[in-house]
Amino acid sequence: MTAVQQAPTVWDGLVGQRAAIKALRAAASGHGMSHAWLFTGPPGSGRSNAAMAFAAALQCDRAPAEPGCGQCHACRTVLGGTHADVKRISTSGLSLGVRLVRDLVRSASLSPVGQRWQVIVVEDADRLTEQAVNALLKAIEEPAERTVWMLCAPTVEDVLPTVRSRCRLVTLSTPSPRDVAGFLVARDGVPEALAASAARASQGHIGRARALARDPETRKRRNEVVAMPAKLTSLGACMRCAARIAEVSKEEAEALTGDLDAREKVDLDAAYGVVERGRRPREYAPALAELLKEQKTRAKRRHLDVVDRALMDLVSVYRDAVALASGATGELVNEEIRADIEWLVETSSPELNLQRIGWIFEAREQMLEFNVPPALALESMMVSLRAPDGAGR
Repeated sequence: MTAVQQAPTVWDGLVGQRAAIKALRAAASGHGMSHAWLFTGPPGSGRSNAAMAFAAALQCDRAPAEPGCGQCHACRTVLGGTHADVKRISTSGLSLGVRLVRDLVRSASLSPVGQRWQVIVVEDADRLTEQAVNALLKAIEEPAERTVWMLCAPTVEDVLPTVRSRCRLVTLSTPSPRDVAGFLVARDGVPEALAASAARASQGHIGRARALARDPETRKRRNEVVAMPAKLTSLGACMRCAARIAEVSKEEAEALTGDLDAREKVDLDAAYGVVERGRRPREYAPALAELLKEQKTRAKRRHLDVVDRALMDLVSVYRDAVALASGATGELVNEEIRADIEWLVETSSPELNLQRIGWIFEAREQMLEFNVPPALALESMMVSLRAPDGAGR
């Protein structure tokens, strides 16, 4: 096998998505191409990665014969985020607004700089506001000749019917633990035992699996969360666990956003000449206020995302208990704490553990949909999860 054949392609990062890869390669080769695409799949399945791989294949110097080679200048610049004809739009806030979308629509009406396609990838299309969707709809209904829209959302129901009906659907699935572990070993050189553990714990979320495999602190935080169900034997323990999740998630969110916030402030000061001139022009105050507002929104979203991840880790423990009680075969997601899960099986019924999963999702809905403060929602949830009287360890 030659070195070129062994070199990675743009498709290699799409773990366990063979059907989607086949369809996208065919489209990039000229079979079944569309001006609008909707990529759906559960969190961590690689929606945006699939869209960017497809964008690279459309721009690839070897297309249509070998689209997505991963080695040519076009593929490298697309994946590196520097290709002039590929725009990737994402948000760390709560929504994507109409002003941004209108700018994209104006850009989409122009011809591409190169000879191939102009590609616009919109991550988190489920966060588009109603006005933003209306602005986007016209561009998708009357597309420019060489413009391709790629929208990413968890499910088709997260996108309005008027938009999704005009898009070709690409559905991604949750990759199996074996596929994820194989990816970690091959791509990141992770030892097989650690890769297998991270793959199970991630529940098919590639980014989460890589973080668990490469960062001991991430593993430590998750281990602390999944150990909590076995500790919920008193009201005090419930309160402590709720406070701990709220505290740790806030610290992690601040660590993730702190450096970015500081860089944005430095860039804003430089743009308005605050550093060089030593004074603040009139336009600086409203620009700073807008920046601080965006940063506050982003921090809130990041905090909720981190709490949400902890809740899904808790769900995995109770799912393991249900699986073990029902005699399901195969490894547990949390095989490393099998003793704790066996205790849950002994002290509660599968029906109770299913109820517990429901209570966790209720807390999740309270925070994400009804804006209930995380600390309050977590306290109520932990009390609901408390072990039956007499079940102490």
